[in-house]
Amino acid sequence: MSVQSRELHSGRRFPISLSFGNLGSIAYLVTGILALLAVYVVLSSVISYVRTVRDDLAYGRPRTFHLTANVGRPEEANAPTHLIAMNLDRQVVIVEIAGSDPNKVRTLPGPYLFGAGEDLTPVTMRLDDVNGDAAPDLIVQIKNEEMVYLNRGSEFGLITAEERQQLLKRTAGG
Repeated sequence: MSVQSRELHSGRRFPISLSFGNLGSIAYLVTGILALLAVYVVLSSVISYVRTVRDDLAYGRPRTFHLTANVGRPEEANAPTHLIAMNLDRQVVIVEIAGSDPNKVRTLPGPYLFGAGEDLTPVTMRLDDVNGDAAPDLIVQIKNEEMVYLNRGSEFGLITAEERQQLLKRTAGG
């Protein structure tokens, strides 16, 4: 038996060239994007945590804000009125203690906050004469929204639609 050799491949050759330089660049690009995404997730978590801790230090739990001022109550002869805004498990409540007299406590209902994490939303207040009657009105701030409680002499009350329209006309006209 004789051994014969024959070429198994035809004469035409197809060059196979894998450009590992391009594949490596794509792999680096994908790895870089994944690394940036991971950094973004970690930084977002850290920033959220820092904000929560900052709000814990400033407002406590439940979120509470205090304001003390003379708002024109007859009970203020001895001491100013204390206003306390609280976020009690997503329900905003404002407590008014007129003239530091615990027998003269009034509560003002606020909005109910919807959404995840809203039980940690701070509620702040400020006093400003909104309607020009020389009595300070209560402005409650929640996130980027404000609610106006007009000073009605003996108590604060939410602004009505008619009062709001009158204020808008007054500010637009002059």
